Amino acid sequence: MVRAEEIIRRKRDGQALSGEYISAFVAGVADGDVTDAQIAAFTMATWFQGMDEEETVRLTLAMRDSGTVLDWPDIDGPVLDKHSTGGVGDLVSLVLGPVVAACGGYVPMISGRGLGHTGGTLDKLESIPGFRTELGIDRFRGLVRELGVAIVGQSSELAPADRRIYAVRDVTATVSSPPLMTSSILSKKLAEGLDALVLDIKHGSGAFSPDLESASRLARQMTSVASNAGVSCNALLTDMNEPLAASAGNALEIAETVAFLRGEARQPRLYEVITGLSAELLWLGGLADSRASALRRVEECLDGGQAAERFAAMVAAQGGPADLLDKPEAHLAGAAVVRPVEAADDGCIASVDTQAVGDIVVALGGGRRRVDDRIDPSVGLSGLKSIGEPVVHGEPLAWVHAVSEEAWQAAASALHRAFQITNGTPAGNPVVHSIVEGIRA
Repeated sequence: MVRAEEIIRRKRDGQALSGEYISAFVAGVADGDVTDAQIAAFTMATWFQGMDEEETVRLTLAMRDSGTVLDWPDIDGPVLDKHSTGGVGDLVSLVLGPVVAACGGYVPMISGRGLGHTGGTLDKLESIPGFRTELGIDRFRGLVRELGVAIVGQSSELAPADRRIYAVRDVTATVSSPPLMTSSILSKKLAEGLDALVLDIKHGSGAFSPDLESASRLARQMTSVASNAGVSCNALLTDMNEPLAASAGNALEIAETVAFLRGEARQPRLYEVITGLSAELLWLGGLADSRASALRRVEECLDGGQAAERFAAMVAAQGGPADLLDKPEAHLAGAAVVRPVEAADDGCIASVDTQAVGDIVVALGGGRRRVDDRIDPSVGLSGLKSIGEPVVHGEPLAWVHAVSEEAWQAAASALHRAFQITNGTPAGNPVVHSIVEGIRA
């Protein structure tokens, strides 16, 4: 029996860990034999010493295998999913899942909650009255078979070792370790029993990767590890130097999702990311013979209403109202104070401090700084101006949805500081920079 102390010592001293050592440590985490103190020592040693790719693959697979790994013997299409490294106004999953399902894929999406300035898919869905994100595995499987898509939170049955390790990383400043980040994300995705995975690796002022170089490095590592773990995986490098959608806040992003699916309002940057990721999944999953034909199929499912129908069916099946798509205003919570924040000058939007925008939503009550913080689904920002857009004095930069006049005033002051206006005409940032390809599994 390999002792946890020996495994920690080896990693502390910069030695590569064998598959036997990694499997033993993860098994001890899952069954409780390894203490939180030992997990903290292991994660800190890994943060300083790193892991090579072989170690990272071994850690990912051991964490995947620490719980149930879903299989899909009785479906007639590929099992597909995406993962985003997080941002502001990132409602992509809410549209992508139904789109891919409408195009013939099966999407068993296990999502997370927001933490810090970034929003979480589960929090957005839970702003829909009655929507349940906690489902048993059998019910989850059944909905994916029936509808092609379901979106839930991580259960104790899937990658349980990751739950313990992540909780310790969160309080020991080791979240940013590339091998620990990669294994945490991929172990949960691989537990879904995927045929293909697409990653949305963001960079910029609202992303965890501040620049393109660090985002590219993370994308290369994650696609390589996933491919070597047996899942076809590509990544899109996308821009987060401004909010992706026109809104930020839970119920507000659901309302924008409904408008997007109904074809009433499709913010161009958001549209490009959604269609690009969806098409990449169809192509990787063998549902299209080229990226171009995959993109056409995605656009047809959006414009023809099939994606909207899948979204409505998913919402109803997971406990939400059957008429959300028809009457979102009847179900989504509204804030007590809703007023615009007006531009102080004429000109064009030159830049946006996207993290500051996310922090405004959190300060309004729409996000959490700690895991146990409660969220107000009604608050946030809507009508956000984009970089390069012209504005005149007195025109709204955005609308603030707040619980009180005091909260509105604080948000308005912070929003003025987050937006920079220039006399020139700055070009917006390209939203999809490039595609990083892994090895087709």
